[in-house]
Amino acid sequence: MNYRLNKVNGDELSILGFGCMRFPKDEVETEKLVLYAIEHGVNYFDTAFVYKNSEVTLGRILNRNNKRKEVKLATKIPPYKIKKYDDLDKIFSQELTRLQTDYVDYYFIHMITDLGVWNRLVVLGIEKWFAEKKASGQIRNVGFSYHGGRDEFVRICDAYLWEFCMIQYNYLDENNQAGKTGLKYAASKGIPVMIMEPLRGGMLANNLPKGVAKVFEEAPVRRTPAEWSFRWLWSQEKVTCVLSGMNSMEMLKENIEIAKTVKIDEFTEGDFAVIEKAKKAFADAIKVPCTGCNYCMPCPQGVDIPTCFSCYNNTVLEGKKAALIKYVMQTSLKTRPQIASLCNKCGQCEKRCPQNIKIRTELQNTAKTFEKFYFKPILFIAKRFMKINS
Repeated sequence: MNYRLNKVNGDELSILGFGCMRFPKDEVETEKLVLYAIEHGVNYFDTAFVYKNSEVTLGRILNRNNKRKEVKLATKIPPYKIKKYDDLDKIFSQELTRLQTDYVDYYFIHMITDLGVWNRLVVLGIEKWFAEKKASGQIRNVGFSYHGGRDEFVRICDAYLWEFCMIQYNYLDENNQAGKTGLKYAASKGIPVMIMEPLRGGMLANNLPKGVAKVFEEAPVRRTPAEWSFRWLWSQEKVTCVLSGMNSMEMLKENIEIAKTVKIDEFTEGDFAVIEKAKKAFADAIKVPCTGCNYCMPCPQGVDIPTCFSCYNNTVLEGKKAALIKYVMQTSLKTRPQIASLCNKCGQCEKRCPQNIKIRTELQNTAKTFEKFYFKPILFIAKRFMKINS
């Protein structure tokens, strides 16, 4: 196993982290996977309060096999469940009980979408609470996981002395959400970056569009689509740890073998060319050929144009339901929504678009796809649930 140094605290973290959201239903099978991973060098395990049975299952496995001290344990607190200061202790205590431990190595604020989410928690006293938990040793490191646009990510990085963060990042999302710009910015501030969705929920490994599959089949180097994705990530020095939801022994073994042999900056010009061909093949299969370059931004009306198009394209790649969930999460669960229907057709974006996309037309199509009669009620309920004020 390869490891990367967390320069904030000196931890040697396995470059492959075990994402625990999708454990097998059979705990015996889960235990085999967890123990195999630890025996082969995986030392970072990521769960969350809202992952069904995940904390409980992981806690039992680590405790009965005396493995707690061999791993770095990461879990998360959901902001929408924090209504008052006392809720912080209430939820954290439940997590410690579930995990059968008296401390957490890496503690996230889960699913921050914009600075408003953080500011609400600051008003409730979370900075004081973090300081107390760190002083007691119950929390070793504080960070956040992020689902939003590029600019807000930078603002959140600047809002607190974070000790790590987690972003969605893969070759298809190189310029979406926080993207490579966010990765570099966090690294420039000394914030280690954990990566989620390296395979886009399996989309970059299985059931690829025919054009994409052909690119990898004809590549001069023989690798599985998953290996191409992981090696693209691990070749980047600023990537600290890549999470994978490994729910089969075959998948676990394959990922460990890749993580044992990968090197920083190993990608050649030829390798990058293959990835660019794969991205183009994906673009040919989707609705809007947006590269996420951000030249169209900022929008005078506040529309997050690249994110809107990314979600719109996901209707082809991941299905309408999954795309709608991402659209709500990434453009709407904010103090100020950044949805497609805010476009007033001024046309400034189109003058700057290097792809010559008919942005105004495509934003209309995006709004028609996602913002149907049920959109506002869903958004109202979701905002109330997430404690987000408009």
